[in-house]
Amino acid sequence: MNTAITTKNYKKLILQVGLGGMSFCVLDTLNTAVSNINSTTFSKFQPIEDALWKLFVEHPELKMDYDEVVVLHDNCLNTFVPKALFDENFLGSYLQYNTKVFETDFFTFDAIDNYELHNVYVPQVNINNYLIDRFGSFEYKNTNSILVSKLLEASKNIDEKQVFIHIQDSHFEIVVAYNQKLLLYNSFEYNTPEDFLYYLLFTLEQLSLNPETVKVILLGTINKTNPCYTLAYTYIRNISFHDTEALQEKYKINSNQATQHFILLNA
Repeated sequence: MNTAITTKNYKKLILQVGLGGMSFCVLDTLNTAVSNINSTTFSKFQPIEDALWKLFVEHPELKMDYDEVVVLHDNCLNTFVPKALFDENFLGSYLQYNTKVFETDFFTFDAIDNYELHNVYVPQVNINNYLIDRFGSFEYKNTNSILVSKLLEASKNIDEKQVFIHIQDSHFEIVVAYNQKLLLYNSFEYNTPEDFLYYLLFTLEQLSLNPETVKVILLGTINKTNPCYTLAYTYIRNISFHDTEALQEKYKINSNQATQHFILLNA
C-alpha cells in the first residue's frame, strides 16, 4: 500500500506577503476549491516579524499541515530581462537602474520560460527566514512573475496593445502587452487618485497611446466605486475590468474575490 497517498491532505497554502500586509488562501486541491481566503494590512511602525507573529496567532489555519506552501514576495524590487540578455552571474546589475540596491542584497530570479523572460528581484530575506521557521522549506516567487505571465497569456491573439493595471492600496503595476509580447512593465507608488491618474496618463503619453482608443483593463483592489476608477473613467474611453470568469468558475468565488486576489489564485 502506498503510504504517501494516505498521508496526503490535498491542501495548498499560498501567501502573498509584503511590508504593507499579507493575503493568503487555502486551496483544496482535490476538489479545486478555496476553503479560506483572507487579507490584512501591516502597520509601517511595526517590525515585519511582529506583524507576521500576530497574524499566525489570529489565524490558526496558518499552523496546519500543507502538502505545498507557496510564498509570493509582494514588492516592486524587480525588473524583467529578455532571455537573450540574461546572465545569472550579474543579477544585481539588472536592478541598479530602477531601484536602490546594495552589495549585501540577495538577488534571485524567476524564469518565465513560455515568454523567454526572467524576472530578477530582491526577495525579503527577513520574511523568508521567519516563514522557514514556521513551514520549513517552501517555494517562493515574486508576485509580478505571476502577474505578467498570466496577463501575457490573456493577450494571446489580441492584435492591439492592451494596458493592464493591477492596483493595490499604495502602489500599482502597469503591464502593456501586445499578443503575448511584453512591451512595458512598471510599478508606481501613489497616495491619491490624482497620483494614480497622473502616472497612468503619463505612461500612455510616453508610449504614444491615445486615451480615446487604447484599451485599459483593471484588476486588483479596485471596483466601480473606487475613486481611482471613477477618475480614470473620466479621461479614458475604453476602461474595463479584467475578465475573471474562468477563476470564478474554477474556485466558485465571486468577481470581487477573483479580481482582488488575481495573483494569489493564479500562483
